[in-house]
Amino acid sequence: MTASERGSAAVEFAMIVPVVVLLFGLVVGGARVWLARGVVEQAAAAAARGVSQARTPADARQAARDLASAQAAVDGLRCDRWVVEVDATALATAPGTPGAVSATVTCAVPLADVLVPGWPGSIDVRATSTSIVDRYRGRQ
Repeated sequence: MTASERGSAAVEFAMIVPVVVLLFGLVVGGARVWLARGVVEQAAAAAARGVSQARTPADARQAARDLASAQAAVDGLRCDRWVVEVDATALATAPGTPGAVSATVTCAVPLADVLVPGWPGSIDVRATSTSIVDRYRGRQ
């Protein structure tokens, strides 16, 4: 190593480290959002199935919240904000009437702890699932 090259390794290291940290943050943040999408889709499907098994709209909302939360807990999903919306209007129709119910689950995935400049504090991940109501099931 000549006298003119002395210290160049330290400069190169100082220039590479921020780039590597940024790339690592992008991978971690992207993986967190990608995994959250899958869990939210599963939670929405579980919630919609629970809504279709309920007999009243009030029971449907409670079943949707319980099942979606249980699915998220099993998969270890961490959300800043968790919202479960239910469309259970088909449960108010007379037996023998075909219908479908749906559940929409929204999770605000936290990204504030990922070291990527300019990223928002969280990203909303949303999924909707629909389930058919048994037309001959008793309703109230």
